[in-house]
Amino acid sequence: MRIPTTSRFTSTSLAHAPEPVFSPELAGDTEAPLLAPPVNTTAVGLKKTNPAFHLIIPASESNPELCKTLLSSFILSYPAPTLINYGKVFEGVGWDKGSHAGKIRGLYDFLNNKKEVKDDDLVLIIDGYDVWFQLPPEVVIKRYHAMVLETNERLRRRYGVVTEGHPGDGTADRVQKYRQSVIFGADKICWPNPVEDPACAAVPYSILPKDVYGPLTDRDPDAFHNRPRYLNSGTVIGPVADVRAIYKYAVQKVEQKGRGKIGDQFVFAEIFGEQEFQRETIRRTSQSTGGRFYDWLSNTLGTSESPLSANVTINNMTTVAGQRYEYSIGLDYESRLFQTMTHSAEDLEFIVYNSSAFLSSIQAAHPSLHGLPFFLPTDIQQLKPPFSFASPGDQATNLQESKNSLLLPYSSNLDNLPGQSGEADDLDSEEGQAPTWRTTPLATNIYAASIPPLLHINGDKSLLEAWWPKLWHHPYSRALLRAFIRSTQGKTAAAAAARGGQTWWDSRGGRGGVWTDRGEWLAWGEVCQGCEEDVFNDGKGVWGKEEGDTKVVNSFGKVIIGEDEG
Repeated sequence: MRIPTTSRFTSTSLAHAPEPVFSPELAGDTEAPLLAPPVNTTAVGLKKTNPAFHLIIPASESNPELCKTLLSSFILSYPAPTLINYGKVFEGVGWDKGSHAGKIRGLYDFLNNKKEVKDDDLVLIIDGYDVWFQLPPEVVIKRYHAMVLETNERLRRRYGVVTEGHPGDGTADRVQKYRQSVIFGADKICWPNPVEDPACAAVPYSILPKDVYGPLTDRDPDAFHNRPRYLNSGTVIGPVADVRAIYKYAVQKVEQKGRGKIGDQFVFAEIFGEQEFQRETIRRTSQSTGGRFYDWLSNTLGTSESPLSANVTINNMTTVAGQRYEYSIGLDYESRLFQTMTHSAEDLEFIVYNSSAFLSSIQAAHPSLHGLPFFLPTDIQQLKPPFSFASPGDQATNLQESKNSLLLPYSSNLDNLPGQSGEADDLDSEEGQAPTWRTTPLATNIYAASIPPLLHINGDKSLLEAWWPKLWHHPYSRALLRAFIRSTQGKTAAAAAARGGQTWWDSRGGRGGVWTDRGEWLAWGEVCQGCEEDVFNDGKGVWGKEEGDTKVVNSFGKVIIGEDEG
């Protein structure tokens, strides 16, 4: 019997190149910055038909770590995040007062909101207090599509195809048995699940080389030299319908079986373990004689790819008739999207790719490396320069418009960015040139030979302070955020929306703020004022008051910078 799946991302449906991601261009001077809730710019009578891209962050309160996450997403032009459970106080029982169960329920409820999210939309969900962005959304989306294609081909080779439909009436179709459409981050350790449970013992091995860390690979009792193979719930991307199905099952586990008391990490790892245990059990019991002989031989030689063949004890899962166990889940073993940091900090180096001497020194320090990305990947080489995401368009034009702006008026003390002036003397000096991706430090997994777009700083929390200043946007974070808030999505974006929106983008829009799951729009200053020193670390003071009291009112008459009178 075929295990059902809801995935629509088949190996054939993704065979075409992914649609280009829209990068907003700075338009004419007639458009106001979107600090207020944005107006739908889709032409009357036209409906946006292609999928949108949503960034969702569970966060019940603001703190400097949330604001670091928001800043890094803003200046790379990710869609305005939606905060789940923001402002909600949890007063339940248990060590977390029910916040983890509430997190799962809150995310599921939002994914069920058909007004805001559609089944075919792409959704990225991240933890709110320890995830940073270092590459723009087009890299995430293109890599996601490529990974789905590659993984589905591996699944087809391993598990084969099945017949759907009825041969007699001409509706039969041969499709691969299992597919992947949802990608979670991968971790080196399995926690907090028991080591004998399927969440730890039945999950696939990593696709990284078996000796990627040298002779201790997968044999390190402290896990630092183990390949990542366990699900981490802090980062996940996939189609809304498929992610919603996973969260529906998670809600069932939490609210009917009490699994949420251990945490959301336990719940999602358990779901993945159940899926993989079922896949391998069905494969092994339905094999031909030749397949069983091959399994026996590979087990004898120690080359088996099946975790169920390992000499470990696995708690047998109890299956329930009618319960679905297939959820099209896979992991990002190579950190092409997400870098999970538990036991992995030593895998990363902040590399400036125009320094051949530095690259050579890293190679010499790690002789076990299979290969180091001495050149930037093509998908990064093709990007616009780093600073252009915060303020699209010509730099000199942006500078002039910012000087004429009444919103966050231009200040040479706050807004000066290298390469912005357009002056010949400035451009001729190395210090005056705008950074490129080759001249900015990029966190690189030197063992996976990957530059991950997202860094998940779990594990050693001291890295939240130690590594934040290493990101490419420092020491210009405040200037980039100010430029981002002044910029707009422009006329080009409106035209794209009128054509049906040839872009993966949250259709609600918005720049310089967040949405809540209650539909409220909150500007940066409303969420993050008071966190400036931790976020910017530039000693320039409170946001909006760096050079004295300033009051900025949005189009609804609400004070968004400064203090209201009376």
